[in-house]
Amino acid sequence: MCELHFGVPMTGGILCTLNTRHDSAMLSVLIRHSEAKVIFVDHQLLEVGQGALRLLAKDQTNLPHLIILSEPGESLSSENNYETLLRTANSQFNIKWPLDECDPISLNYTSGTTSRPKGVIFTHRGAYLNSIAAILLNDITTMPVYLWTVPMFHCNGWCFIWGIAAQGGTNVCLRNVSAKGIFNGIHLHKVTHMGGAPTVLNMIINAPLSDRKPLPGKVTVATGGAPPPQTVLFQMEDLGFHVIHSYGLTETYGPATVCVWKPDWDALPSEDRAKLKSRQGLQHLCIEELDVKDPVTMKSVPADGKAIGEVMFRGNTVMAGYYKDNDETNKAFAGGWFRSGDLAVRHADGYIKLKDRAKDIIISGGENISTVEVESVLFSHPAVLEAAVVGRPDDYWGETPCAFVKLKDGARASSEEIIIFCRANLPHYMAPRTVIFEDLPKTSTGKVEKFVLREKVKALGSHFRTSGSKL
Repeated sequence: MCELHFGVPMTGGILCTLNTRHDSAMLSVLIRHSEAKVIFVDHQLLEVGQGALRLLAKDQTNLPHLIILSEPGESLSSENNYETLLRTANSQFNIKWPLDECDPISLNYTSGTTSRPKGVIFTHRGAYLNSIAAILLNDITTMPVYLWTVPMFHCNGWCFIWGIAAQGGTNVCLRNVSAKGIFNGIHLHKVTHMGGAPTVLNMIINAPLSDRKPLPGKVTVATGGAPPPQTVLFQMEDLGFHVIHSYGLTETYGPATVCVWKPDWDALPSEDRAKLKSRQGLQHLCIEELDVKDPVTMKSVPADGKAIGEVMFRGNTVMAGYYKDNDETNKAFAGGWFRSGDLAVRHADGYIKLKDRAKDIIISGGENISTVEVESVLFSHPAVLEAAVVGRPDDYWGETPCAFVKLKDGARASSEEIIIFCRANLPHYMAPRTVIFEDLPKTSTGKVEKFVLREKVKALGSHFRTSGSKL
């Protein structure tokens, strides 16, 4: 994947990285929408990739060419083998440079919704600038050693793939992310930088002593998504990690803000330091402007830490638009700014802090989950009359989907049955972990009052799990 971030653009092609957790059905939708001509599939994901191609074959004749990435030394079909492709390629091939710096370099899907996939278009200019920003806001000096726990399919690895290369860095890759693998990688390769969702930080601090190894030096960790809990920040610092908190969206090429640390904050009590570090902060140097605005009047909200508005961006590191979707593009840029859909306040020092998500998106372990998509699957269950999904707080994942369900008169279904049904029709991480059977609270116009449901799941506390749990 790292090599393809350079090889594909060098051919004049556009890179479209797909979530490795998608199932065949979702992959087929995205491959069809992107009109991919070639698909590279890792050997461990071959069954899923071939399943997607079989679904595509039912209604289209020109299927993308399949290239298999095998393990080193493994012998596969020479025609479809990635290493064979490289070995037999023309060594005199001339790089096809973009004719315009605003030409697309990659297409990144915000979700795998089967109804209307949204493909975010990144440009060469935007990717270049956000790569520079990644270097600057994460203190990446020359010859870094970067440990990958952020998936490279997420906003092209938050543009770190290009940034690490620009600084002459070394990439340390993990096939499976685990606390033991992280500590081993850091210790063995003398890692200087890494990135990860708060879930990864939680994994690190809760690692058993037998899995831990002393750090070779300061390790800078970029984290984003939901703000990491205060206790996680304390314990990461105690272990010798330096955490940098960022915020952004796929539409902003990944991180667009950073909680820039002020030296005088070092003298504050640890609790106050953690509160400050949990803020989303200021725009990075390569984006033109960040603001918190009233979405109707487009006026900036007062910087009083109380007035809530929508986070909005503009600049070269904001997407060129949604592929094949002018309506959604125009809606996202209404008023001349990119509307994030996230609600925040702005403090007197200019730092922003997120308060809620206007779009009801659940962020679980760094993955975005569309409640609309989960609800559509719930509605397809023969026993379900009504359903609504909200995020339930989870000490490990940050949030997990919680489904409120009303059954049809006379119908019966257990919570376990509902969960199993969802897992059969959705990627595993998108399925609800909790199901609550009750009448749904509604407004006078019939809309479900999700804020009432959020208060209920907040009162439930973190999702409970045991090592022997089937769910």
